[in-house]
Amino acid sequence: MKKYKAYCIDLDGTVYRGSEPIIETVDFIHRLQRVGIEPFFVTNNASQTPDQVKEKLFGFGIEAKRSHIMTSAMAAAKYIAIHYPQAAVSMIGERGLHDALIENGVEIVPSSNEVFVMGIDRDISYEKLAQACLDVRSGAVFISTNSDRAFPNERGLMPGNGAFTALVQASTGVDPLFIGKPQGHMLNIIQLEHQFAKEDMVMIGDNYDTDILAGIDFGIDTIHVNTGVTSTDEVKAKPLLPVAMVENLLKWV
Repeated sequence: MKKYKAYCIDLDGTVYRGSEPIIETVDFIHRLQRVGIEPFFVTNNASQTPDQVKEKLFGFGIEAKRSHIMTSAMAAAKYIAIHYPQAAVSMIGERGLHDALIENGVEIVPSSNEVFVMGIDRDISYEKLAQACLDVRSGAVFISTNSDRAFPNERGLMPGNGAFTALVQASTGVDPLFIGKPQGHMLNIIQLEHQFAKEDMVMIGDNYDTDILAGIDFGIDTIHVNTGVTSTDEVKAKPLLPVAMVENLLKWV
Protein backbone atom coordinates (compact mmCIF):
# COMPACT_ATOMS: atom_id res chain seq x y z
CA MET A 1 0.00 0.00 0.00
CA LYS A 2 1.38 3.38 -1.02
CA LYS A 3 1.72 5.86 1.83
CA TYR A 4 0.04 9.24 1.44
CA LYS A 5 0.06 12.47 3.43
CA ALA A 6 -3.56 13.43 2.67
CA TYR A 7 -6.19 10.69 2.86
CA CYS A 8 -9.41 12.32 1.59
CA ILE A 9 -12.27 10.08 2.69
CA ASP A 10 -15.91 10.33 1.65
CA LEU A 11 -18.53 10.01 4.40
CA ASP A 12 -21.95 8.69 3.27
CA GLY A 13 -21.43 5.13 2.07
CA THR A 14 -17.75 5.09 3.03
CA VAL A 15 -17.50 5.93 6.75
CA TYR A 16 -21.16 5.32 7.57
CA ARG A 17 -24.58 4.58 6.14
CA GLY A 18 -26.97 7.00 7.80
CA SER A 19 -26.71 6.23 11.52
CA GLU A 20 -24.71 3.02 11.07
CA PRO A 21 -20.89 3.10 11.00
CA ILE A 22 -18.89 1.05 8.52
CA ILE A 23 -16.65 -0.68 11.05
CA GLU A 24 -13.79 -1.45 8.65
CA THR A 25 -13.45 2.23 7.72
CA VAL A 26 -13.55 3.33 11.35
CA ASP A 27 -10.73 0.86 12.11
CA PHE A 28 -8.76 2.12 9.10
CA ILE A 29 -9.07 5.73 10.32
CA HIS A 30 -7.86 4.68 13.76
CA ARG A 31 -4.82 3.03 12.15
CA LEU A 32 -3.98 6.24 10.33
CA GLN A 33 -4.31 8.31 13.49
CA ARG A 34 -2.10 5.93 15.46
CA VAL A 35 0.76 6.72 13.07
CA GLY A 36 0.10 10.47 13.22
CA ILE A 37 -1.97 10.94 10.05
CA GLU A 38 -5.19 12.94 10.38
CA PRO A 39 -7.49 12.10 7.45
CA PHE A 40 -9.64 14.64 5.64
CA PHE A 41 -13.37 14.04 5.43
CA VAL A 42 -14.76 15.19 2.09
CA THR A 43 -18.51 15.06 1.69
CA ASN A 44 -21.07 16.26 -0.83
CA ASN A 45 -23.61 16.40 2.01
CA ALA A 46 -24.39 20.10 2.42
CA SER A 47 -26.94 19.72 5.23
CA GLN A 48 -24.55 19.65 8.19
CA THR A 49 -22.04 22.11 9.60
CA PRO A 50 -18.44 20.98 10.21
CA ASP A 51 -19.21 20.90 13.93
CA GLN A 52 -22.20 18.63 13.33
CA VAL A 53 -20.09 16.34 11.14
CA LYS A 54 -17.41 16.29 13.84
CA GLU A 55 -20.02 15.37 16.46
CA LYS A 56 -21.47 12.61 14.28
CA LEU A 57 -18.02 11.13 13.67
CA PHE A 58 -17.29 11.29 17.40
CA GLY A 59 -20.42 9.19 17.95
CA PHE A 60 -18.77 6.51 15.82
CA GLY A 61 -15.55 6.71 17.83
CA ILE A 62 -13.70 8.99 15.38
CA GLU A 63 -12.05 12.17 16.67
CA ALA A 64 -11.83 14.40 13.60
CA LYS A 65 -10.15 17.78 13.33
CA ARG A 66 -12.61 20.50 12.30
CA SER A 67 -10.04 21.91 9.86
CA HIS A 68 -10.00 18.51 8.13
CA ILE A 69 -13.74 18.46 7.42
CA MET A 70 -14.72 19.73 3.98
CA THR A 71 -18.39 19.82 2.93
CA SER A 72 -19.79 20.92 -0.40
CA ALA A 73 -21.62 23.69 1.49
CA MET A 74 -18.32 25.06 2.78
CA ALA A 75 -16.77 24.86 -0.67
CA ALA A 76 -19.80 26.58 -2.26
CA ALA A 77 -19.70 29.38 0.33
CA LYS A 78 -15.97 29.91 -0.24
CA TYR A 79 -16.56 29.96 -4.02
CA ILE A 80 -19.34 32.56 -3.76
CA ALA A 81 -17.35 34.73 -1.33
CA ILE A 82 -14.40 34.77 -3.76
CA HIS A 83 -16.22 35.16 -7.08
CA TYR A 84 -19.31 37.15 -6.02
CA PRO A 85 -18.13 39.05 -2.91
CA GLN A 86 -20.85 41.72 -2.91
CA ALA A 87 -23.75 39.61 -4.14
CA ALA A 88 -27.05 39.08 -2.34
CA VAL A 89 -27.65 35.33 -2.34
CA SER A 90 -30.88 33.35 -2.12
CA MET A 91 -30.72 29.70 -1.18
CA ILE A 92 -32.43 26.38 -0.69
CA GLY A 93 -30.73 24.27 1.93
CA GLU A 94 -30.31 23.34 5.55
CA ARG A 95 -28.16 24.63 8.37
CA GLY A 96 -24.91 23.39 6.84
CA LEU A 97 -25.26 25.68 3.83
CA HIS A 98 -26.81 28.59 5.72
CA ASP A 99 -24.06 28.68 8.36
CA ALA A 100 -21.30 28.25 5.78
CA LEU A 101 -22.55 31.29 3.85
CA ILE A 102 -22.74 33.38 7.03
CA GLU A 103 -19.27 32.23 8.12
CA ASN A 104 -17.87 33.42 4.80
CA GLY A 105 -19.57 36.81 4.97
CA VAL A 106 -22.24 36.16 2.34
CA GLU A 107 -25.54 38.09 2.56
CA ILE A 108 -28.57 35.77 2.46
CA VAL A 109 -31.87 37.15 1.14
CA PRO A 110 -35.31 35.60 0.41
CA SER A 111 -35.06 36.33 -3.32
CA SER A 112 -32.17 37.40 -5.54
CA ASN A 113 -31.43 38.07 -9.20
CA GLU A 114 -27.67 37.88 -8.46
CA VAL A 115 -26.86 34.42 -7.05
CA PHE A 116 -28.99 31.42 -6.10
CA VAL A 117 -27.36 28.43 -4.39
CA MET A 118 -29.02 25.08 -3.79
CA GLY A 119 -28.22 22.39 -1.24
CA ILE A 120 -30.23 19.45 0.01
CA ASP A 121 -33.36 20.43 1.94
CA ARG A 122 -35.35 17.63 3.52
CA ASP A 123 -38.20 20.10 4.09
CA ILE A 124 -38.37 20.93 0.37
CA SER A 125 -41.67 22.38 -0.84
CA TYR A 126 -43.27 23.52 -4.07
CA GLU A 127 -43.00 27.15 -2.95
CA LYS A 128 -39.26 26.88 -2.32
CA LEU A 129 -38.72 25.31 -5.74
CA ALA A 130 -40.96 27.89 -7.40
CA GLN A 131 -39.02 30.80 -5.87
CA ALA A 132 -35.74 29.20 -6.92
CA CYS A 133 -36.97 28.96 -10.51
CA LEU A 134 -38.12 32.58 -10.45
CA ASP A 135 -34.71 33.73 -9.17
CA VAL A 136 -32.81 31.77 -11.80
CA ARG A 137 -35.12 33.03 -14.55
CA SER A 138 -34.51 36.59 -13.35
CA GLY A 139 -30.79 36.15 -13.99
CA ALA A 140 -29.34 34.78 -10.76
CA VAL A 141 -26.20 32.69 -11.16
CA PHE A 142 -27.33 29.11 -10.49
CA ILE A 143 -24.97 27.25 -8.13
CA SER A 144 -25.59 23.82 -6.66
CA THR A 145 -23.58 22.24 -3.87
CA ASN A 146 -23.51 18.84 -5.56
CA SER A 147 -25.00 16.67 -8.28
CA ASP A 148 -25.72 13.54 -6.20
CA ARG A 149 -29.03 12.13 -7.43
CA ALA A 150 -29.09 9.68 -4.49
CA PHE A 151 -27.22 8.99 -1.27
CA PRO A 152 -27.12 5.88 0.93
CA ASN A 153 -28.44 5.63 4.45
CA GLU A 154 -29.68 2.79 6.63
CA ARG A 155 -32.98 2.71 4.68
CA GLY A 156 -31.35 2.47 1.24
CA LEU A 157 -30.73 5.03 -1.49
CA MET A 158 -32.48 8.34 -0.76
CA PRO A 159 -33.13 11.31 -3.11
CA GLY A 160 -30.13 13.63 -3.19
CA ASN A 161 -29.60 17.30 -3.94
CA GLY A 162 -28.84 16.55 -7.58
CA ALA A 163 -32.38 15.26 -8.06
CA PHE A 164 -33.89 18.52 -6.81
CA THR A 165 -31.34 20.58 -8.73
CA ALA A 166 -32.39 18.72 -11.88
CA LEU A 167 -35.97 19.90 -11.35
CA VAL A 168 -34.92 23.57 -11.26
CA GLN A 169 -32.64 22.98 -14.23
CA ALA A 170 -35.42 21.32 -16.23
CA SER A 171 -37.93 24.05 -15.40
CA THR A 172 -35.65 27.01 -16.18
CA GLY A 173 -33.45 25.56 -18.91
CA VAL A 174 -30.41 26.90 -17.03
CA ASP A 175 -27.51 24.60 -16.21
CA PRO A 176 -26.11 24.93 -12.68
CA LEU A 177 -22.50 25.24 -11.62
CA PHE A 178 -21.84 22.23 -9.39
CA ILE A 179 -19.32 22.64 -6.58
CA GLY A 180 -19.15 19.18 -5.00
CA LYS A 181 -17.66 15.96 -6.33
CA PRO A 182 -17.03 14.99 -9.15
CA GLN A 183 -15.81 18.57 -9.53
CA GLY A 184 -12.45 19.09 -7.87
CA HIS A 185 -13.20 22.26 -5.88
CA MET A 186 -13.04 20.62 -2.46
CA LEU A 187 -9.84 18.71 -3.21
CA ASN A 188 -8.31 21.89 -4.60
CA ILE A 189 -9.16 23.78 -1.41
CA ILE A 190 -7.55 21.04 0.70
CA GLN A 191 -4.44 21.08 -1.46
CA LEU A 192 -4.07 24.87 -1.34
CA GLU A 193 -4.91 25.34 2.34
CA HIS A 194 -2.60 22.55 3.52
CA GLN A 195 0.10 22.76 0.83
CA PHE A 196 0.07 19.16 -0.42
CA ALA A 197 1.56 17.88 -3.65
CA LYS A 198 -0.97 15.93 -5.71
CA GLU A 199 1.14 12.77 -5.56
CA ASP A 200 0.73 12.84 -1.78
CA MET A 201 -3.09 12.86 -1.95
CA VAL A 202 -5.63 10.04 -2.36
CA MET A 203 -9.42 10.17 -2.68
CA ILE A 204 -11.30 7.24 -1.10
CA GLY A 205 -14.99 6.62 -1.68
CA ASP A 206 -17.87 4.33 -2.61
CA ASN A 207 -19.44 6.36 -5.42
CA TYR A 208 -17.63 6.13 -8.74
CA ASP A 209 -19.49 9.02 -10.35
CA THR A 210 -18.61 11.46 -7.54
CA ASP A 211 -15.72 10.29 -5.35
CA ILE A 212 -13.62 8.42 -7.89
CA LEU A 213 -14.16 10.78 -10.81
CA ALA A 214 -13.35 13.75 -8.57
CA GLY A 215 -9.97 12.24 -7.75
CA ILE A 216 -9.25 11.17 -11.31
CA ASP A 217 -10.21 14.55 -12.77
CA PHE A 218 -8.17 16.37 -10.12
CA GLY A 219 -5.16 14.21 -10.90
CA ILE A 220 -4.71 12.26 -7.68
CA ASP A 221 -4.87 8.55 -6.80
CA THR A 222 -8.25 7.01 -6.02
CA ILE A 223 -9.46 4.00 -4.02
CA HIS A 224 -12.94 2.55 -4.51
CA VAL A 225 -14.61 0.72 -1.62
CA ASN A 226 -17.52 -1.64 -2.19
CA THR A 227 -19.57 -0.30 0.71
CA GLY A 228 -22.09 2.09 -0.85
CA VAL A 229 -23.50 3.37 -4.12
CA THR A 230 -21.34 1.78 -6.85
CA SER A 231 -20.49 -1.91 -6.80
CA THR A 232 -17.03 -3.21 -7.67
CA ASP A 233 -18.44 -4.96 -10.74
CA GLU A 234 -19.87 -1.67 -12.00
CA VAL A 235 -16.54 0.09 -11.44
CA LYS A 236 -14.65 -2.60 -13.37
CA ALA A 237 -16.73 -1.75 -16.44
CA LYS A 238 -15.76 1.95 -16.37
CA PRO A 239 -13.25 3.33 -18.92
CA LEU A 240 -11.19 5.07 -16.19
CA LEU A 241 -10.29 2.88 -13.24
CA PRO A 242 -9.24 3.79 -9.71
CA VAL A 243 -5.79 2.81 -8.46
CA ALA A 244 -7.39 0.11 -6.30
CA MET A 245 -10.78 -1.51 -5.73
CA VAL A 246 -11.38 -3.15 -2.36
CA GLU A 247 -14.29 -4.74 -0.56
CA ASN A 248 -13.54 -2.52 2.44
CA LEU A 249 -10.60 -0.47 3.69
CA LEU A 250 -9.16 -3.20 5.91
CA LYS A 251 -8.56 -5.15 2.67
CA TRP A 252 -6.24 -2.30 1.56
CA VAL A 253 -3.42 -2.82 4.04
